Formats: sequence, C-alpha cells, structure tokens
Amino acid sequence: MNYRDEQNKGKISPEKAQKMLKKEGMNVTVEQAEEILYFLRLIANIHIVKFIEKNKTTKKN
Repeated sequence: MNYRDEQNKGKISPEKAQKMLKKEGMNVTVEQAEEILYFLRLIANIHIVKFIEKNKTTKKN
C-alpha cells in the first residue's frame, strides 16, 4: 500500500500525522503513521456508508 499515491489528496500527510502523534506521546514511524491514516480513513468510510444506508431506509418509511 502506498498512502501518497492512493489517498493523499490534500489530506494529512504521514509526516504530519507522525508529528501530531508524537505531541500526544506516541512515537511511531512514518510507515506506521501511514497505516494509522489508512485505517482511520477506512473506518470513516465505513461509518459514512452505514449512515447513508440508515438514512435511506428511514426516509422510505
């Protein structure tokens, strides 16, 4: 997986995420920060899809 090629469209870079995490006491590599960003994006997308599906069924009733 290459975060920069697939996901980086004006979003938080792995380097920025690494710095943000370090400020909070988590020392991670740039590669780990990439994986964390990928996972968070995946979870966010799943949540958005579920929210949309829930609202579609609510409007039908």
